[in-house]
Amino acid sequence: MAYIGKTPTIGNFQKCDAISVVNGQAAYTLQVGGTNVSPQSENHMLVSLNGILQAPVDSFTVSGSTLTFASNLITGDVIDFVMILGNVLDLGVPSDNTVSLAKLTATGTKDATTFLRGDNTFAEVVSGITVADTWRVNTSFVLNTNQYLTANWERADTYSPGYIGTGMSESSGVFTFPQTGIYHIFHQASFYQAGADTHDYVTMQCQSTTDNSSYNDSSIGFGHIQDSADEISVSSSFIFDVTNTTTHKVKFYVSKQNGAQSVNVGASTNSNRTYATFIRLGDT
Repeated sequence: MAYIGKTPTIGNFQKCDAISVVNGQAAYTLQVGGTNVSPQSENHMLVSLNGILQAPVDSFTVSGSTLTFASNLITGDVIDFVMILGNVLDLGVPSDNTVSLAKLTATGTKDATTFLRGDNTFAEVVSGITVADTWRVNTSFVLNTNQYLTANWERADTYSPGYIGTGMSESSGVFTFPQTGIYHIFHQASFYQAGADTHDYVTMQCQSTTDNSSYNDSSIGFGHIQDSADEISVSSSFIFDVTNTTTHKVKFYVSKQNGAQSVNVGASTNSNRTYATFIRLGDT
């Protein structure tokens, strides 16, 4: 059936660069912005010569990027303009300055240097994850009392480490995020018995704040040590929506059940034993 409503205009409409007539010459190269362009056919063009629209095929032909008039032009002739209409049955290449950032965006945040794919299986920006960072405790210590991990943090820096972006910042065990976003936080602690055989429950907890003051448990990993030779690792993770880098922060806490028994928290400056990894998954 016929199209109902106003017929949409489809095509890649381009005005070619100005062409200077050469005396005794019929063939001229078509360019847009200094780059050769090739119309689909003569019937997809408007050519004005000396103020008169020329008849396609009869008055001019086109082959590739070469426009050829039916007869040689002479000094005084003026090619007023050449318009290329594009293939009206195909969108073709979008015209210059016609595609906005909004049209490029499917998921995430748009900016002048980021292009996002529109499928749900890969919503990551082409430029990749913007924050990925791992920090570890580099010195083992005896856990006689439950305590926050406030000292001896370092960014993982051995055996081909890497991080993306400016990374996390740490002060007295409190971690600050470099930008807002949805973060996956994974944390692990290593424990081993420092004394005689015993039964001891151990934990590593991640605590978060959204007001830069009150901290609450966000994720807890539990473990159990029985013999003096035992060494275990406990881990956990959670997703944190960081809407404000000033108020949204995290810190880590280790604990054990039996106050009379000693447990070591294992750490190293060469490998990750007690550590935390932060990965920004996307926008808040």
